[in-house]
Amino acid sequence: MVSVINTIDTGHEDMIHDAEMDFYGLRLATCSSDNSVKIFDLKNGSQTLVADLKGHVGPVWQVAWAHPKFGNIVASCGYDSSDGSISILTNNGNNWDTHKISNAHTIGCNSVSWCPDVESSFDSVLNQKNNIKRLASAGCDNTIKIWKQEADQWIEETKLEAHSDWVKISFELMCNNKNFSLNPLILSKILPCSWSLTGGILAVSDGNNKVSLWKENSEGQWMCISELNKGQGSINNPDQRIM
Repeated sequence: MVSVINTIDTGHEDMIHDAEMDFYGLRLATCSSDNSVKIFDLKNGSQTLVADLKGHVGPVWQVAWAHPKFGNIVASCGYDSSDGSISILTNNGNNWDTHKISNAHTIGCNSVSWCPDVESSFDSVLNQKNNIKRLASAGCDNTIKIWKQEADQWIEETKLEAHSDWVKISFELMCNNKNFSLNPLILSKILPCSWSLTGGILAVSDGNNKVSLWKENSEGQWMCISELNKGQGSINNPDQRIM
């Protein structure tokens, strides 16, 4: 049985759309329709508001913490991201500096997710890439983009034009140095996807209440290896399809 261990009064003046704890569970970022992002310190079951950030001019949909090796950094997107921009909030002492990735997506950005920090003893290329900040974003232009920071600029590294509807993402693992492309086999609205810990299998859920598992073959192509529809008690093994 799940029980509530703590309740936090955020002081937001409107609906809360997202809340995310940092890597260590010591800080909480929240965002709301009151146009603000709030940062709380969490300690001994209590919380302290340390920042009330009002850089957005409309409801804020999502917040995401970067890995702490890069510092206290939060990415956010909201209603004002209808111009396609993404906000990067960086904590420098008592201040939070804001940097924007402008025109990231035409007609709007609706989701952001940081590439996690994954050490690898067998892939030197991955370790080199792992020292670079990387951010995935999804937009109303039906694309997913991966950004990397070079000096003070955010550069578009990869663009995935996989979907025929708005997309949201959960960017769990970028496990090798390959660029991959996805063909539009899934034509309904794509909901969050998630990698396995080893990066070998990708789970995708869509608006038709279906979860499919995809695996990369030796030729770098992604093949559907199983599907599960709502209400089914077992997993189907469809003819292998290439994505």
